[in-house]
Amino acid sequence: MKKLLINLGEKSKKAVISRVSTKKKNTVLKHYCELIRKNKKLIIKENKKDIKNAQKKKIKQNLIQRLILDDNKILSIINSIKKIIKLKDPTNVILEKWTRPNGLNIAKISIPIGVIGIIYESRPNVTSDVAALCFKSGNSTILKGGSEAYFSNLILSKLFRKSLKKNRINENFVQFINIKNRRVVDFLLTKMNKFIDVLIPRGGKGLVKKVQDLSNIPTIGHLEGICHSYVDKDANLKIAKKVIYNAKLRNTAICGATETLLLHEKIIKKFGCKILSKLEKGGCKIIGDTKVKKIYHKKIQKASPKDWSKEYLSPIISVKSVKNIDEAISHINRYGTMHTDCIITQNKKSARKFLDKVKSSIAMHNTSTQFADGEEFGFGGEVGISTNILPPRGPVGLNQLVSYKYQITSNGKTRK
Repeated sequence: MKKLLINLGEKSKKAVISRVSTKKKNTVLKHYCELIRKNKKLIIKENKKDIKNAQKKKIKQNLIQRLILDDNKILSIINSIKKIIKLKDPTNVILEKWTRPNGLNIAKISIPIGVIGIIYESRPNVTSDVAALCFKSGNSTILKGGSEAYFSNLILSKLFRKSLKKNRINENFVQFINIKNRRVVDFLLTKMNKFIDVLIPRGGKGLVKKVQDLSNIPTIGHLEGICHSYVDKDANLKIAKKVIYNAKLRNTAICGATETLLLHEKIIKKFGCKILSKLEKGGCKIIGDTKVKKIYHKKIQKASPKDWSKEYLSPIISVKSVKNIDEAISHINRYGTMHTDCIITQNKKSARKFLDKVKSSIAMHNTSTQFADGEEFGFGGEVGISTNILPPRGPVGLNQLVSYKYQITSNGKTRK
């Protein structure tokens, strides 16, 4: 195992040294789309192996749903890659340039990061998305997918390598670790810093925490998506009902789903109850604080302080009453995970205060938190959401997968 992983690292380092033109990158990605389309039946066949294994292991149904590849999801994969093709190449761009009085001509140029390691669970579309994003941004990538999507990930990575080889590009720009051994992750985290420049974990809290705690390689990502929606006293009922329902129930299994609803105490009776009723009718379980329970109805489960720190990833929502916008902001900054938080209000002053003061990497106004997605931002997909204070923050797409260098020229200048 050790020799194999070190060999993968060496191959990735070698691959990323070679510079590939934008035209060639796009040709490879177009051919990859074609290979996915032509091999659709094979992809679905391999995916069924994963589904069967997941059912045997009694994996939760909402996670199995994320695992399934059908005609529509494969079309979605192809369309996602096509969007990446249309995006501008983020490498070798002059970000800034200036001339100093000392005669130095300075240019700040974007460059690939290098070798990016991706450790991820469940969704096989991650394989194609991150491989395409990393390649277009000039990076090589080492993929370590979860065992639950092993066969799906393997076929998608093989097709990418086939496209690279066909177009006479080093196929080691994309490498997939096909070892089903938990020690692989430990080795990647602690022994591969000579080869991997940055690690991006995508998956459950356990995986991300392990990566962030043990890795001696810089990481980009988020631990949890405890997202909030706050309904202000100046909210529009129609907007609030529509946005909150979507933010919670459109897809409960994604990190951008609202997990805690904050209601200004003055609007709970007026229309907060209507919002909660709509959620319940949609199959959502309500867990409310004392005031919400009293005003809405006593049958709902009473919330405990622990509920404010829960990422449910299922049709359950914690609901808390707050006295004002300051309490809402304070609650979010205490219990949130700096992912995505939203205010519903018609008051522009309150909206600006909220957007400025919450610590979230994505702050929203009258918008469903489920828009926390690179593709929705126009990034052509993402490798994940970062809640790090240091950049990149928010959706990590093509333009966030580059670093930069300073190139300096002069006419033989020497320093006094």
